[in-house]
Amino acid sequence: MKSLDALISAAVDHLAATRNAVALTGAGISIESGIPAFRGKGGLWERFDPMEIAHIDALVRDPARVWKLLVKDLKEIMDRAAPNDGHKGLARLEQLGILQTVITQNVDGLHQMAGNTDVIEFHGSFAWQRCMQCGRRVETRAVDASVLPPRCACGGVLRPDAVFFGEMIPPMALWRSQETTAACEVMLVVGTSAIVQPAASMPLIAKENGAVVIEINPEATPLTGVVSDILIPGKAGDIMNRILAQLENAR
Repeated sequence: MKSLDALISAAVDHLAATRNAVALTGAGISIESGIPAFRGKGGLWERFDPMEIAHIDALVRDPARVWKLLVKDLKEIMDRAAPNDGHKGLARLEQLGILQTVITQNVDGLHQMAGNTDVIEFHGSFAWQRCMQCGRRVETRAVDASVLPPRCACGGVLRPDAVFFGEMIPPMALWRSQETTAACEVMLVVGTSAIVQPAASMPLIAKENGAVVIEINPEATPLTGVVSDILIPGKAGDIMNRILAQLENAR
């Protein structure tokens, strides 16, 4: 079994040799910014039935209830959240000309806040609200949630510009994810269990097209030893710091 240092060095070798890496990120990268996961132990879906408060039918039927039980608390958390070293590390990889695209299952907008410029948001964005009547978008941090549900200037109800259960993944997000994944030389899988489809298929697409797949996760996933070439166990922020330190030294 390789040491952590050896695994990081192997990852650095692959990253240093490419100008076409893609990252797939999940809830694990944002937990370090204080944003709770939806799935898994301690996740929001342990407290709520997602079909009751995160389904598009529930939002249409009673938007005030969905805002009260789910959206308002998440807004308060995300209003305070800032990118952590995991997000900043991916932004630095882009600055170095290594990372081209981030595909994220997260809805928090932290990759853009950190500095990544090409972010494919698989499940939309909670950083923005969209009017259910006129379609106008408003930054979530600017929304007054003292009266629920908050409304647009036109009088329509504001809703997160994210994908609720019962809604389609944005077709362009799916198409672009498949395209960039098939073309990449290295895929970083950071903070995701790689269970939820169709995002979970991206590492497989990368692998089938000859890419090296590197996981950064505290624990093994269904990808480990099957699709991924390297698993670096640990928190995203710490591992990204160590990878960047070696890359910068090599430069």
